[in-house]
Amino acid sequence: MARILVVDDEKKMVMLLKSALEHRGHDVVGVHGGQEALQQAKESAFDVVLTDLRMEPVDGMAVLEGIKELNPETAVVILTAYGEVKNAVEALQKGAFQYLTKPFNFQEVAHVVEQAAGEGDLKRENRALRNAVAKTHPARFLIGEAAATKVLRDMITRVAPSDATVLLRGESGTGKELAARSIHRRSQRSDMAFIPVNCAAIADSLLESELFGYRKGAFTGADKDREGLFEAARGGTIFLDEIGEASLAVQAKLLRVLEEKTINRVGDPMERAVDVRVIAATNRPLEEAIAAREFREDLYYRLLVFPVDLPPLRDRADDILLLVDHFLAQLGRTNYSLSAKTVAKLRAYRWPGNVRELRNLMERAHIMAGEGKLLDEHVLLDVAAAHTGEAPGADLNLDNNARRLITAALQRAGGNKSEAAKMLGITRRTLYSRLKLLGIELDQD
Repeated sequence: MARILVVDDEKKMVMLLKSALEHRGHDVVGVHGGQEALQQAKESAFDVVLTDLRMEPVDGMAVLEGIKELNPETAVVILTAYGEVKNAVEALQKGAFQYLTKPFNFQEVAHVVEQAAGEGDLKRENRALRNAVAKTHPARFLIGEAAATKVLRDMITRVAPSDATVLLRGESGTGKELAARSIHRRSQRSDMAFIPVNCAAIADSLLESELFGYRKGAFTGADKDREGLFEAARGGTIFLDEIGEASLAVQAKLLRVLEEKTINRVGDPMERAVDVRVIAATNRPLEEAIAAREFREDLYYRLLVFPVDLPPLRDRADDILLLVDHFLAQLGRTNYSLSAKTVAKLRAYRWPGNVRELRNLMERAHIMAGEGKLLDEHVLLDVAAAHTGEAPGADLNLDNNARRLITAALQRAGGNKSEAAKMLGITRRTLYSRLKLLGIELDQD
């Protein structure tokens, strides 16, 4: 049995459709206008909405858009006496399940409605199955069994099924986006969109319009209305990475989203309801940003509903070998062997770039090993010494290894320094610095 909303400004048509669908055992509510339909949808949930297209003042297209905003999973079937292909295609593009032209066969209407309801049931069953699987399996991105890893895994398992706002805190490279994706996959919103936004990577002047959209004419170049990422998320999750870099103006709008679940597009006074879960992340202490008046204290406490701290890799030394195995397996490499001495070095290293740095190190070693076996000589941490403040000349063996690794990279790159730097996981500028420190002379062309 499905719960169905029938919408038509012809009272007789509503009565006939309602009677035909109730005869097949469905729970049916009938209304005589688009505005009344949207009000009904706000008050209770429906599996299927069956609506006429031509109505005034709120037509079937407006009903479709409104229903999809309120509940994207509700199937909408459009009825039209005109059979215009243009309108039908537009309705399908906006998310309608199907359209039927008048006059129609009531048996055909019932078949389409039941098909739409069945697809919704299937989606819900699939989500329930995914949630059940997620509960019985640990978050897959959390490779390792260190105590800090187990704590993090438990925190994610606890918060994911709720709709709580989450603030992920941790150094760069600890895997905050992967943690956010894991929370989303294990949530009730897993069927919907996951939209990551790096607040530091988008200019202040653009971030507001990217997040909230804009109205035609709001600024130079705004030649049409455009929805923002909060509207595009539609029932899903939006991940705001490096939230501390957002401007105060954007922060004020984010606070409103969290408090009222509404947004205004840039240049548009109209309020729009949004249904989205917010996960934010920061690699800087927001308390310091508040003290410097760079971050709103009220927004901080709105984000702090459920804080999750991601441990640095140096606090997960017991996970390093498991991570090495994982990254090399991802690269398709099975022929490798590392000595106890190299393993000890990996465990003792401070890992300023955290898991990201380890992944890059393994990818670099994989490239340098080529078709042969990956050995100790390919796993060289000293290439990153310029990043860590480590004295490059402190260990002659390390310098010799670095010289050999850099020379091999340059040979593989055909002398292209930018390509060689990319292989080594460092910048071109850092490569030149290491060449100078190691006394390696190369042509500058």
